[in-house]
Amino acid sequence: MAAGGVFESGHLDMVHDAQLDYYGKRLATCSSDRTVKVFDLSGDQRTHIADLKGHEGPVWTVCWAHPRYGSLLASASFDHRVILWKEGSDGQWMQVYKTPSTLHTASVNSVAFGPHELGLVLACASSDGTVSLLEHKPDGSWDTSKISGAHAIGVTAVSWAPAVPAGGMVSSAPPAAPVKRLCTAGCDNTVKVWRCSEAGWALEATLPGHSDWVRDAAWAPNLGLPLNTIASAGQDGQVFAWTEQADGSWQSKLVHDFKVPVWKLSWSVAGNILAVSDGNNAVTLWKESLDGVWQQVVQ
Repeated sequence: MAAGGVFESGHLDMVHDAQLDYYGKRLATCSSDRTVKVFDLSGDQRTHIADLKGHEGPVWTVCWAHPRYGSLLASASFDHRVILWKEGSDGQWMQVYKTPSTLHTASVNSVAFGPHELGLVLACASSDGTVSLLEHKPDGSWDTSKISGAHAIGVTAVSWAPAVPAGGMVSSAPPAAPVKRLCTAGCDNTVKVWRCSEAGWALEATLPGHSDWVRDAAWAPNLGLPLNTIASAGQDGQVFAWTEQADGSWQSKLVHDFKVPVWKLSWSVAGNILAVSDGNNAVTLWKESLDGVWQQVVQ
C-alpha cells in the first residue's frame, strides 16, 4: 500500500480502529457495523480476505498477537465481550474463544496482548472499572483473572510493559526473569501501574496529572534501555511522558497541550518517537530532545 494511500474498507458504519500485524502484511479494521475485516497488503495489492462476525455491538478495537502464535486477532466491543479469531491452515478464519457474558458488565474499550516472553496473555480494559486477563493454557483452554476496581467509573486503555527489565540489555548480569507489568488509563483522571507476582496483580503507582478522563496510555518499548517511559493522553488535551525514577517514583513531563481531546497514542518500535492522534483528526509525531524538551517532528 502506498504511503498515505486511502482505500475503501467496505464497512457500513464508522471505523473505530485499524491495526497492522507484526510484519505489516495484514490489516484488521473494526466498526460500529459490528464486524471486523481483515485485508492482505502484500505487494501493491489490497485484498479483502475475511469478514469476522460475532459481536452484538460496535467493535471498538482490534489487536494482533505475536506471529509465534499464528494469525491470531482479538476484538473488543460495546457488547461487553472480547472475541479471539484465528486463521486456519485453509485460510479460513474462525472464532476460537469468546469471553463469558459474566466477565465484564459493560463495554470493553481496549485490549492488548502481552509480550510474547510471557506466553499468550491478553489484557482487557472495561467501562465496568475492571481489567481482565485471559491466559492460554497448555491444554488449549483459556484462564480468566481480574484486576477489580482498577479505575472508578471505567478503564479506557491498557498497555503492557516490555518483558525485558529496564537496562537488561546493557547489563552484564545474567538475564532476569521477564517483567509482568502493565499500565491502565481511566475515567478517574489517572494512569495506574500494576505488577504481577506470585500473589497476583497489585497496584504499584498512581500517576495523577490530568484534569479529565485519560483516554489512552502507552508504555514505550525500551529495547532493554535503562528507562521505563509511559505516555498518557487526556480529554483535557494534554499529553504527558512519565519516566520511572530509581526510587520507583514516576516523574512527568508535558509533551504538549493540544487544547482539544487527545484520543490515541502510539510509540515507534524503538520507543523514541510518539505519535499522537487528537480531536482535530490530526496525527503528529513528537520526540524528546537531548535537553529533555519534547518537540514536534516536522514531516
